[in-house]
Amino acid sequence: MHVKRQLAWLLALLASAGLIAAAYQVAMRQGGADELERGARQLQLMAPELESALDKFETLPYVVGLQENVAALLTQPGERARIDQVNRSLQAIARQSRVGAIYLMDRDGNTLAASNWDLPLTFMGRNFGYRPYFREALAGRAGRFYGIGSTTSEPGYFIAQPVMRGARVLGVVAVKISLDEFARNWAGSEDTIVLADSADVVFLSNRPQWTYRSLRALSATTQRELASTDQYARRPIAPIDGQVPPHAARRTGPLGWQLMLFPAPDRVRRMAALWALAAALVAASAVVAAWALYQRRRRLEERQAANAALQRAAGELDLRLAERTALLRQANDDLEARYATLKETEHVLRSTQDQLVQAGKLAMLGQMAAGVTHELNQPLAAIRAFADNARTFLERGQQAQASANLTHISDASARMGAIIGQLKGFARRSDAVATVDIAQSLAASAFLLQGEFKRLGVALALPPPLSSPNQLLITGDAVRIEQVLINLLRNALDAVDEADVREVSVTLAQIDGYAVVRIADSGPGLSDSVAAHLFEPFFTTKPSGKGLGLGLAISSSIVQAMNGQLEGSNRPGGGAQFEVRLPLPGGETNEGNE
Repeated sequence: MHVKRQLAWLLALLASAGLIAAAYQVAMRQGGADELERGARQLQLMAPELESALDKFETLPYVVGLQENVAALLTQPGERARIDQVNRSLQAIARQSRVGAIYLMDRDGNTLAASNWDLPLTFMGRNFGYRPYFREALAGRAGRFYGIGSTTSEPGYFIAQPVMRGARVLGVVAVKISLDEFARNWAGSEDTIVLADSADVVFLSNRPQWTYRSLRALSATTQRELASTDQYARRPIAPIDGQVPPHAARRTGPLGWQLMLFPAPDRVRRMAALWALAAALVAASAVVAAWALYQRRRRLEERQAANAALQRAAGELDLRLAERTALLRQANDDLEARYATLKETEHVLRSTQDQLVQAGKLAMLGQMAAGVTHELNQPLAAIRAFADNARTFLERGQQAQASANLTHISDASARMGAIIGQLKGFARRSDAVATVDIAQSLAASAFLLQGEFKRLGVALALPPPLSSPNQLLITGDAVRIEQVLINLLRNALDAVDEADVREVSVTLAQIDGYAVVRIADSGPGLSDSVAAHLFEPFFTTKPSGKGLGLGLAISSSIVQAMNGQLEGSNRPGGGAQFEVRLPLPGGETNEGNE
């Protein structure tokens, strides 16, 4: 009984080995056929791409030959100005069309002009009369040729067309095109891809060891013909070692080239190995099935033991889950409590920040009080003088003069109303987000401070009106934007207090999707110690009683809340400048006025 069991196992082993070997052989044959079919389909896609690249430049030399300066150079070949003109024209065409070179030859094959006239390996003065493409074009036909350049030693595809005037051939225009891009594109393929000429010489491949080798031994006639045209720079063309592997091939191009694909043998072997592995798995499955029947009874016993162990593990898992759930519930309660505290703190912080912004505005209004008082005193004095004069004119019966004075009184009252209205709008609390015209906000800020500038004798240069009313529209709070601009203008006014030249200039621009306001002064500028703490709260360089050091800190906070930036720096010509950048809706990048 024991011997029979061993014999059965031996027969099963031999049958499995035979099955695996048969599967490998069948897979090798079928895989090779499938790979060749796949290669043929791939060549159907690659060949039109290659032909399209060649056809794209087919008419280029003909079009170049139609230029009058080309024909003129062929009729008067020694004229230097004409040579230079044609050289530059060919160079521009070659760069635009992205070809290797364009050159003009006379009837003897001498190159009169070339697109590479300014390179060390130029075609100028070289004779290409021995090339087949030249002889074809000289005969009035399109010439085509692939070979290694005798000047640059770089291979390329040459297309030539005759330069005709009537029935007479004046010369030949040739274009050199590089096909190296195809080899680079093929480099990622596991298969070997080659392009061979009509003599079965491989001149382009994704495998360098195949290039300039022949698919068969060349005859003496073919070798003499290659030598006479110098097609491959007199390189020895040896046949590929061994027998040419199975491949898919397709004729392509006007020169009868062969585009060939040699499937990677490793891929076929891998496929056959997978088939053999599948057969081995089938055999192994059969063995495992037999063994499974033998083990079935033991597995039933093991399963019963495993079920008992599983029940115990399930009980322990339920206990642990209950403990973890309690811990997670406690952690969640703690997080909710912390979140409530965080929200309350955020509310207090936001309220404090709003109060700080309002306090900054009120402090700024206090600083502007002297200038505003001066602005209001002028129209008040004018109203009083015009009123006294009007009364005198009425007593004298001069109604026209009295009416004119009343008109002046009305204008002065309107100006006072505009100043007071602007102050009321600036002083009110606001956090309304709307569309804001940054140029209008700048004009309103300058209007509130123009009295201060006049009183202190400081020149204020504002930007000209924008060409489009919607050019610098941003989304934000108009009152807070004006607060930032007034604070920067006030700082610039203080900076030029003791300067020899007392000027403040403002520019507007639209740069990289931002509305940019730049306020520059002619003061002493920012020292390194000041620049390091410029936007820190309660840092100020002003004397005691003239500032708390909160203006720039508040301004920076307001600008950042609107997703903008506030930066300060020194100007190259002296003085300081502050730049406010606020994002435009949509991120437009058109240039603005400056």
